[in-house]
Amino acid sequence: MRTLVLNAGYEPLAVVSFKRALVLVMNRKATVIEHVEGNPVWGTQDVYERPAVILLSRYVRVPGSRRAPVTRRGVLRRDANRCAYCGTGATTIDHVLPRSRGGAETWENLVACCLRCNNVKGDRTPQEMGWELRWVPRAPRGSQWTVRGTDRTDPAWEPYLALAA
Repeated sequence: MRTLVLNAGYEPLAVVSFKRALVLVMNRKATVIEHVEGNPVWGTQDVYERPAVILLSRYVRVPGSRRAPVTRRGVLRRDANRCAYCGTGATTIDHVLPRSRGGAETWENLVACCLRCNNVKGDRTPQEMGWELRWVPRAPRGSQWTVRGTDRTDPAWEPYLALAA
């Protein structure tokens, strides 16, 4: 069970285990906004609601430069596991401008690619191959990319994640 953590401005910050969320609530650092019905946590002295969404008492600032880190898994997820050149299933990533020519490890220079296209393209640019990208690679946006753990959401989180988008 996981819990969405919000700051004082109701902006999503992170997803934590319900145990961590319960510790924050018990130490009066957070309050429960949404809880899981019919699934309480039994303590030695008391019964607690199992938190689904908590609000931190003091944390207000959200970093302005929240950019999703560039990872192989992230590029494949952004491109829906489809090859940017032929559209078939992708298992690798490709540098549009090859690293040997100064291509960077950025969202704008990486695309999902099938093994066949990656091998054929080699150390060339799509223009040299006469190929076109099926879409322009961009950095992903939205709370599911900037808030860790929201790739698998709980229905109770939807109103709060919609505020962040």
